[in-house]
Amino acid sequence: IEVAADGNPSVQHRLSFSHQVSQLTFGSIFLGNVPVHEEVHRCAGQIYGYKGCIRDFQVNHKELFIIDEAREGRNVENCNVPICDYHPCHNGGICTSDEENWYCECPKLYTGKLCQFATCDENPCGNGATCFPKSRRDAVCLCPYGRSGILCSDAINITQPSFSGTDVFGYTSFLAYSTIPNITFYYEFRLKFQLANHHSALQDNLIFFTGQKGQGLNGDDFLELGLRNGRVVYSYNLGSGTATIISKPLDLTLNVHVIHLGRNLQKGWLKVDDQKNKTVTSPGRLVGLNVFSQFYLGGYREYTPELLPKGPRFKNGFQGCIFEVQVRTSLNQGFKSPGSPEGHPNSGRSVGQCKDSPCSLIKCRNGGKCIETGSTVYCDCLTGWKGAFCTETVSVCEPEHDPPHLCQQGSTCVPLPNGYTCHCPLGTTGTYCEQG
Repeated sequence: IEVAADGNPSVQHRLSFSHQVSQLTFGSIFLGNVPVHEEVHRCAGQIYGYKGCIRDFQVNHKELFIIDEAREGRNVENCNVPICDYHPCHNGGICTSDEENWYCECPKLYTGKLCQFATCDENPCGNGATCFPKSRRDAVCLCPYGRSGILCSDAINITQPSFSGTDVFGYTSFLAYSTIPNITFYYEFRLKFQLANHHSALQDNLIFFTGQKGQGLNGDDFLELGLRNGRVVYSYNLGSGTATIISKPLDLTLNVHVIHLGRNLQKGWLKVDDQKNKTVTSPGRLVGLNVFSQFYLGGYREYTPELLPKGPRFKNGFQGCIFEVQVRTSLNQGFKSPGSPEGHPNSGRSVGQCKDSPCSLIKCRNGGKCIETGSTVYCDCLTGWKGAFCTETVSVCEPEHDPPHLCQQGSTCVPLPNGYTCHCPLGTTGTYCEQG
């Protein structure tokens, strides 16, 4: 048994039974008191009537309307407590009331009398996917590494990861590898990448990052590589200031670009394609790179760049394919792929296989358009349609319907064969329940 009140932590009580408990059938639910003619289980003891107001009643995910759905009652009056004084609306909803009625004006993606329901409350996504409420009725599943499909139920083999940048929901696609050991005083990286299109080279996109995160301070150690305005930008901070190398503009006639970079103590260098090698020396006296975070490729788990250390923060994730990423932390050792086991990421999101299209396996109906971001795929439906494949019509009473119904807040819109009607709550009347 678990109960919580007024936002305080829940209190639990557990019972152990030595015998098997049979399935129970419950009778009616009573609010406020139990009628004298009803039998009460002896363990319940003496029941006293409640004095006060009961405002909202919800069982699991079903909201019960206290007056409209009650079978019977006695000595019940309208509650005159100014409900909005108690700030009942959740998730940023705005409470509006008059002498008798009140309602919550809900922000986008939330519904219910208290704005307490979001599309992802009943998460349809599988395999650890990130659920995002695309609308009040439909969700999008942002697939983890190795999964694809509408519900991320399809397994995919990734040999050359494809990244889609920052999607319309504000999330970047990324891969996260375990922390690269022994990177403090020396490292070398080699990698190749292929741009999704020429425009993606002119944006502000992260290729990889490792470093101290969450504070965004000038002295945070980090190592970062990205694209800005068609040039490769390589930066690192050993704790006493940021060193940055910016390449010449990329030759966009090349299909694949090759990067070789490194650092020995304070001195760093960058080689891009056939361009000349460029070097830089970090400011200050510190010579060691102290990073403890994972090695992020293509993007990062948090989609707020402000969490990254100060320096050339890249606003978006990479758009295109990154492959053959290799690293070594000593001149005496060979290059190897990051991750453990070798080349295997710890986690990822919305990463596909290069040149593969998950939309080739999805058919959106009724004029819907298939949208893909890496391994994440969903149908963008035309007005009047909803559902995973745009096969369900939008009811005239649903929030997405255009034009919206005119039932006043607090009333219930009921669809009819030709139009709709409004079921008015206690104390209102009129075609749209607009009159007191």
